[in-house]
Amino acid sequence: MAQHPYVGMWVTDDGQIRHELLPNGRYDEARGARKSAYQGRYEVSGNHIDYWDDTGFTADGEFVDRNTLHHGGMIFRRQ
Repeated sequence: MAQHPYVGMWVTDDGQIRHELLPNGRYDEARGARKSAYQGRYEVSGNHIDYWDDTGFTADGEFVDRNTLHHGGMIFRRQ
């Protein structure tokens, strides 16, 4: 997967949900004190991101700017 500008850690304003977008096309999501609550793969196309969790769950989101991700009704900020 080609490197894109959105690789890195994305966190909700309350810090409860953290998405780490890894450069190899995988992600690791932590929720509260639960590390690696969800893991899977992702693809970025332009400003759109698609997620495929290892359990079969799918989701998507939109990067509204270089530091803000809207996903699942939540707002994530680049950390």
